[in-house]
Amino acid sequence: MATSWAFIYGQPGADPTADRFVIERAGQRTTLVPVADEGQAAQVAVELVEEGVELIELCGGFTAVEAARVIEAVDGRVPVGHVAYASESLEGAATYKAKFAE
Repeated sequence: MATSWAFIYGQPGADPTADRFVIERAGQRTTLVPVADEGQAAQVAVELVEEGVELIELCGGFTAVEAARVIEAVDGRVPVGHVAYASESLEGAATYKAKFAE
């Protein structure tokens, strides 16, 4: 089990450095990092690995292509998970994605 993990999610206008949340408890460190656009996610992931994060999860708002870019960027140094939505959630996910792109 990883003792330090991060979740990267989209939030328009976010600053990944200034707006991140870190929760430390019982030997576990969780880092929540917003990115203003999907293009920032790969660089943020690399920085997180360099800071000692052992596992990265990506919000379901990222496409499979964007998730692949993050996986490629970390070059196998840590596992990268990508939240996926079941078919009944696709309409809501598309609405979120459209708002994120605005």
